[in-house]
Amino acid sequence: MLFKGIEHFAIASEDPRRLADWYVAHLEFSIVYADGGAFFVEARNGALIEIIPAVGARPESGMKTPGMRHIAIAVEDFEAALGWLRERGVRFLGEPYEGQGNWVVFFEDGDGNVVHLIQRGRALKAGQR
Repeated sequence: MLFKGIEHFAIASEDPRRLADWYVAHLEFSIVYADGGAFFVEARNGALIEIIPAVGARPESGMKTPGMRHIAIAVEDFEAALGWLRERGVRFLGEPYEGQGNWVVFFEDGDGNVVHLIQRGRALKAGQR
């Protein structure tokens, strides 16, 4: 096997420290590395996000414009996680909903990137779509 999977992905931010702190305060990530204005934040399941200094203006984008569109955060207790985010004043992009046994809600991180919570009713398996 040559490819093990996604090690991390990056978000360019006008204020990487502020955004890293947002992930710590709102989604229980930990800052595991910082250097030269860049930060790696780690989720409890080991997933990493690299937050780097942005250069230039942020382009307009929507939920379905080309490119990466959202980060999905898995939770075991959807209602508790939803309440946690509400208490912290997160800006939701719609109401929570259930579809195909999954509970989902979309919201914005501290920079306006789209994130969503998901509690799956059943795990996805290879070949299933």
